[in-house]
Amino acid sequence: MKSENFKRFELKPFLLEALSDQGFTLPTEIQERLIPAIRNGRDVIGQSQTGTGKTLSFLLPILDRINPSVQEVQAVITAPTRELAGQLFDELKKLLQFCHEDEMIQAKLLVGGTDRTRASDSLKVQQPHIVVGTAGRIGDLIDDQALQVYTANMLVVDEADQMLDMGFIADVDKVASRMAESLQMMVFSATIPEKLQPFLKKYMTDPRHVQVEPKHVTATKIEHRIVPLRHREKIQFVVDIAKSINPYLAIVFTNTKEQADEVADAMLAAGLNVERLHGGLQPRQRKQVMKHVKEVKVQYLVATDLAARGIDVKGVTHIINFGLPKDLDFYIHRVGRTARAGLDGIAYTIYEDHDQQAVEKLLKRGITFTYYDFKQGNWTQLERAPLGVPGKKKTTRSTTETSQATSKPKEQKRTGGKAVARPKSVKPGYKKKAKFKKAKEDQRQRRINKKK
Repeated sequence: MKSENFKRFELKPFLLEALSDQGFTLPTEIQERLIPAIRNGRDVIGQSQTGTGKTLSFLLPILDRINPSVQEVQAVITAPTRELAGQLFDELKKLLQFCHEDEMIQAKLLVGGTDRTRASDSLKVQQPHIVVGTAGRIGDLIDDQALQVYTANMLVVDEADQMLDMGFIADVDKVASRMAESLQMMVFSATIPEKLQPFLKKYMTDPRHVQVEPKHVTATKIEHRIVPLRHREKIQFVVDIAKSINPYLAIVFTNTKEQADEVADAMLAAGLNVERLHGGLQPRQRKQVMKHVKEVKVQYLVATDLAARGIDVKGVTHIINFGLPKDLDFYIHRVGRTARAGLDGIAYTIYEDHDQQAVEKLLKRGITFTYYDFKQGNWTQLERAPLGVPGKKKTTRSTTETSQATSKPKEQKRTGGKAVARPKSVKPGYKKKAKFKKAKEDQRQRRINKKK
């Protein structure tokens, strides 16, 4: 049965069949607002977070406008990474599977890390209707005079802010400059940085700018847990946490590829089923890792933020943040890998003293944290934020500690035949203060000894 809610867009029948087959019945907000504009040939800017349905908002109208009887490139879709490009291509193929022979639309994936000569030879035989890929590889094949994009009048720039951050906007500019003069540009991004404006003004005319704000900053079924590091060794602490959760699939996010390697090596040494994904891997390795993840051959994936933006990995039940990202938008992208399609998810964030300001900012964005500690293989929920963590000002003992305190009388320590009460709990930070005091005293004694 065809999807009636999408039918009013007057899309081609094969697209409606593909949507119905995937279970899509109701357009999302960004699809409602952009599909008609794109079908009418208007420049658009779609500003939204992941999970809002932006991919279909441009794939559907582009495919609807392709003329399969004209064997030339008519649309180019660019992404900042080969993983993202591959994901877009997979979504495109799902929509094309119901094409009839007389309306077959041919698409080609062009990304770095693949055989450039083979791609060039293939393009010289036949030009596809749609090209999906990374701007650098598309530009290379244009330079080789293998890919002819001067006939194409539709260009998508997906994850534009990430393109800018990674220095790829110049590559996109190069591709755009070789396309048809009557170019329709579609830009999609979570944010629109000021540095992106010159590029947009160069190619876009009176674009329809649609900004979709999610009702909640993250999925409502994500539980955000903060776990204080305290005195523990961080990499071993992550390994211990990973062992305790037994996930279907967990992603451990680090801020650098060096950290990713260290954490992955430690997890492997602990006997965990783990893979790593970061920019330091060879293209073939990255492709193999993603294949293993999609085939559910991996239980833990240690990754940098390369994997956080737009990569749709199904079945992620847990996220572990080895550290908070400098750009807090990436916290949203990271945790957005779990609790998808109405499922639950848990995001653990290891907290250190220097994270206080970042946590405060996330609280202001509407993130609600629960506070946990993990000791000797056991999880204990804290009634309030640990000392130093933004939250309620006062701290209290964990629920486990509280129950023990109320059910047992004060123990006594016997010394020299006399019963001596145990000392009361010392004030937080006493060790640091004592250490500092001792260092000061040692310094004073050294001065005295020098004078002697």
